[in-house]
Amino acid sequence: MQRHLKQWMLAAAITSVSFSSMAADKQVSVYTTAKDSNQRISLSDTLSLKPAQQYPETDIAVIVNPEIRYQKILGIGGAVTDASAEVFAKLNRKKQDEFLKAYYDNQHGIGYTLLRTTIHSSDFSSGSYTYIKEGDKELKTFSIDHDRKYRLPLVKKVLKAAGGKITTYVSPWSAPAFMKDTNNMLRGGKLLPEYNAAWALYYTKFIKAYEKEGVPIWGLTVQNEPMAKQTWESMIFTAEDERDFLKNHLGPTLQKEGLGDKKIIVWDHNRDLITHRAHTIMGDPDAAKYVWGIGFHWYETWTGGQPMYKNVAEVNRAYPNVNLMLTEATVEKFNPERYQYWPNGERYGDSLINDFNSGAVAWTDWNILLDDKGGPNHVGNFCFSPIHANNKGELIYTPSYYYLGHFSKFIKPEAQRVSAVTSRSVLQTTSFINADNKLATVVMNNSDAAVAYRYYVGNQETNVTIPAHAIQTLVY
Repeated sequence: MQRHLKQWMLAAAITSVSFSSMAADKQVSVYTTAKDSNQRISLSDTLSLKPAQQYPETDIAVIVNPEIRYQKILGIGGAVTDASAEVFAKLNRKKQDEFLKAYYDNQHGIGYTLLRTTIHSSDFSSGSYTYIKEGDKELKTFSIDHDRKYRLPLVKKVLKAAGGKITTYVSPWSAPAFMKDTNNMLRGGKLLPEYNAAWALYYTKFIKAYEKEGVPIWGLTVQNEPMAKQTWESMIFTAEDERDFLKNHLGPTLQKEGLGDKKIIVWDHNRDLITHRAHTIMGDPDAAKYVWGIGFHWYETWTGGQPMYKNVAEVNRAYPNVNLMLTEATVEKFNPERYQYWPNGERYGDSLINDFNSGAVAWTDWNILLDDKGGPNHVGNFCFSPIHANNKGELIYTPSYYYLGHFSKFIKPEAQRVSAVTSRSVLQTTSFINADNKLATVVMNNSDAAVAYRYYVGNQETNVTIPAHAIQTLVY
């Protein structure tokens, strides 16, 4: 896998300067990642467009119309958790540099532009903690000193590696134990009404403390997974609870504290109940006025069901002026024998294509780095990440990393989704026009056989072949 990464980095360095001239010459650069091959976001072909012909009904086609446009993209990225930061700190300097380039350098990596981090601990921390002493309802002891050892240094390195700017948003998993009816940060429980004001102020103290450290915070979610009673840090907010907390406490408090420009994202849970949450909050003008967007996760599939993309699309139709973003996704049930399990990557590709086609403006993976046990995680909820570090300090790149890269490397903030469809369900596609007018079309083939297809851009076409179990990005 290291050899694959080096090959891809070399190819990226050689070809990155020539995208503009290729577009001017009506040429299409094809980048491919394929199972059972050495191709990892590799330049696999350079094709010329020609005047389009009416194709036979039996041909397979990917049809793109750049003149029909939809939502603009905020960014694609992953989460800097305590776990990621602790694993990163154990790497030697050379591997740390490799890691940062792999994610945040657009020429030698996949160019992440979005970052999520937590307000105090989550399950992907070595233990539970908050930023205040237990019982301090006035927040006089508030301090982010805990984060100075691992998380803040990594966040700052990420900010630098991303060119000094990356859209960063934050999420809480639970209020401090004394603020809840269970007196426990773990296993659900609800916020006690008498602590509504203190908890709302807690967000603002965190944002101000991080910004004082030179880390600009773009926005926040109200509560991670508000309907899940987890064995780790978790807290229940019904739709009505979140609506009322937002309009009566969090929204006004952010404004009072001079943070009214921060973008607020509600729900931050699975696609299954997103419509109910949207109707409840957006149906109240006093709450809706604070909402920038609605976040969602992909874990409604945990019982083996199918992803409920249609629910995201329904919210997009119902509230077209509200931004939708996937705020967390990861492959659970870590098994080191499945580092290179190809369906994990295909799951990412399927979700990214369908979530964007359903109206999402952003997509955020969970941990950017974990160890060879899928942690650290203080409750044993071990998971996969796109990159792992083994006990020798080596980096392991999984298929998910490359599938994510087919989007994040080529689809940049302010890119606008354009009309793109396939004529047969064997292929999936989505397409974007970037601010520099470069078109990036992603095509995915999950089948066991290579597929030849005709690629149409407006009134131009070319012939492309995608290998079995592969993903391509066509840049024009």
